[in-house]
Amino acid sequence: MPFTSLDALPSREIVPGFHGKFAHTDHLTFAHWTIDAGAVLPEHAHPHEQITCVLEGRLEMTVSGETRVLEASTLAVIPGGVTHSGRALTACRVVDAFHPARDDYR
Repeated sequence: MPFTSLDALPSREIVPGFHGKFAHTDHLTFAHWTIDAGAVLPEHAHPHEQITCVLEGRLEMTVSGETRVLEASTLAVIPGGVTHSGRALTACRVVDAFHPARDDYR
């Protein structure tokens, strides 16, 4: 599958209000999220490195105890094993890259 479109990928609601579409390689997971305003991602950690980029909207994120509001074109870089959480202040579109690949999202 070298080429596809987001419209062709199935959507899964991973936590309430977080609707994800996923593409995978052997070593990477790309996630495109549509997030409902007010949706909360509970604090958690995983071994995967993660980079989050907000495309649209305002997403409050807490990474290792530090809270910031991310808007279009802002990033959060999250090392593996670091606790983080989020709350959509508005409806959002967000992309994440995870390394290694998230088998739980396949």
